[in-house]
Amino acid sequence: MEDFISGFLDSDLWMRILASFICGLIIGLERQVRGKPVGVRTASLICIGSMSFIYIGQLLTHDTGADLARVLAQLITGIGFIGAGVIMNKEGLVNGVTSAAAIWILAGLGAAIGLGYYGQAVAISITTTIILVGFEYLENFLNSARKKFLQKSPHDDNE
Repeated sequence: MEDFISGFLDSDLWMRILASFICGLIIGLERQVRGKPVGVRTASLICIGSMSFIYIGQLLTHDTGADLARVLAQLITGIGFIGAGVIMNKEGLVNGVTSAAAIWILAGLGAAIGLGYYGQAVAISITTTIILVGFEYLENFLNSARKKFLQKSPHDDNE
């Protein structure tokens, strides 16, 4: 019973859970507001779940000498299956690759937090969100410029 209470009251664990939730929230909000797969709930769960595997792996490493790198490697492999699940091929167009990449990053964030790198994980979350938002504007601008270029008549080239 003492192990349960001390485990439940472990402030380090709660700090990791909170940091995982915040990182998942930051990226999940961007995805949810834009109507993309992997909203707040999913992003938070991926981040917290990944953190949990690494955290438990650290406990096993401490207690049994198990190899934490194997836990991390399996986490990376396993999260690929979830990411693959959001990629769709519809009429020759591939959709969901950005959401799959976000899932991969969320797992990495959870792993970083599980290893105790809280500040780095928050910085990566903010950078990821800037990329997701900012690059969409850049892509829209480039697509618009491309369409204008392609709509240009052949007579315009002779001038």
